[in-house]
Amino acid sequence: MARVLCITLNPALDLAFDLDTLVPGAVNRSQRAHLEAAGKGVNVARVLAGLGHDVSVSGFLGADNDAPFRRAFEQLGVRDGFVRVPGETRINAKLAEASGRVTDINGPGIAISSDTLAAFKRQTNEALEGSDAPDAVLIAGSLPPGMALADFSALLKRLKARHVPLWVDTSGEALRAAIDIAPAALKPNEVELSDWAGKTLDSHAKRLDAVNRLHQAGVANAMLSAGADGVLWASQMGVWQASPPRVEAVNTVCAGDTFVAGMLHGQLMGHSPETTLRFATALSAEAVRHVGVGDPNAPDFTQLLHATHLQRLDAESAKGTTP
Repeated sequence: MARVLCITLNPALDLAFDLDTLVPGAVNRSQRAHLEAAGKGVNVARVLAGLGHDVSVSGFLGADNDAPFRRAFEQLGVRDGFVRVPGETRINAKLAEASGRVTDINGPGIAISSDTLAAFKRQTNEALEGSDAPDAVLIAGSLPPGMALADFSALLKRLKARHVPLWVDTSGEALRAAIDIAPAALKPNEVELSDWAGKTLDSHAKRLDAVNRLHQAGVANAMLSAGADGVLWASQMGVWQASPPRVEAVNTVCAGDTFVAGMLHGQLMGHSPETTLRFATALSAEAVRHVGVGDPNAPDFTQLLHATHLQRLDAESAKGTTP
């Protein structure tokens, strides 16, 4: 298996509530509440560690409430390289309704000082050196207060200069900065990519055009997720579309992170494009059936794989849809 460094600059404790229907302005009683150490990079690390990879995690954590993270990292068997910051890691509330709609209320995160950024830079440089240097680096999530866009761009450039595949999953101005440095992989959704694309990506044709443009901009693996409408992936191995199996959506919070982890897993293992995309899409579909990331050991996961449909869309394809 491979060594992977997963960086989460603005992690969170996710407090998820399952509701029948959210009624604004009223007292809402949940069927279940679940508190978990999270953040996009942490979620990806959770999947990759479960698949057997040697995973390290890094970023910034509040020293006052890091116990859930320490327990999670110990249970997962991942190396904890987070820089501790005075204060508390933010709490994000996820309100998941029976219809599948999820309302997020995200905290801003802890302000990061220049000294903390310097400590993180030293820690990251150490993690990237030596005989146990990672085979891939993933950086995911939003930027914490105090970390300027220029700081983020400089971090991406340093990581890319290591000539290790750099995967990025972020949004807003951070996404634009990532596109500018052309990492090995990006996975925005249609809303996140729409500003860069200059149009609302509300149709298959528009999404396909946007993902092709993203690949042409230098992103080796340009991926675009659109929920139940599936995923588009443009790379040197072609342009592919995956349609997920039909499942009852309970909580979509970790679906995107699960997909990214599945795609990175396939590439690290040298799997074919079809195997990689089918696995990642099926695993993402499995994730929406419950709170948390996807489980490849689910009893019906083989059926989910078979129910995931792929189609190659570029001119090189002569096969069309694969069942």
